[in-house]
Amino acid sequence: MSLPSHPEQLAALAQVHELFVRNGIDYWLFGGWAVDFHAGSITRSHEDIDVAVWLDDHDRIARLLGDEDWRHAPEPDEDGGSGYERSAVRLELTFLVRGEGGEVYTPLRTGCARWSDDALGSEVAELTGVRARVVGLAALKRGKSHTRDDSNEAAKDRANFATLSQLG
Repeated sequence: MSLPSHPEQLAALAQVHELFVRNGIDYWLFGGWAVDFHAGSITRSHEDIDVAVWLDDHDRIARLLGDEDWRHAPEPDEDGGSGYERSAVRLELTFLVRGEGGEVYTPLRTGCARWSDDALGSEVAELTGVRARVVGLAALKRGKSHTRDDSNEAAKDRANFATLSQLG
């Protein structure tokens, strides 16, 4: 399957942003698209759109996305989130929960993946006229400074980190 076009993904993200804002759903764009929103330009192709949301909102999000023709498309090995697809665009939701001490993490089968305290602010960035709530720049830089084991993912991490390193 070929990668969706940037305009397709950005149009989908604009619609998701409006849908979530209109319905009072907190979300944070992260991953490669967050890098591009912080950089103010499209730096590479993207396979999907990564969005962090509160796990407690998932049922409501599923209904809202379904009403907009998004189809639930879970991966067999998914952990800590779930995917939705519409046309050629894939939206990956990563779930967030709060611990007893107020810390935020993604619940995984093997434990908890902690989010830094500065990741989930209220910053909204704009790229080619599309607005999105984004994870904090410092947290994104830290996350992209560690490459993953998979060689394709590691190459994206290195490219993302290079882009982020040029930002203030």
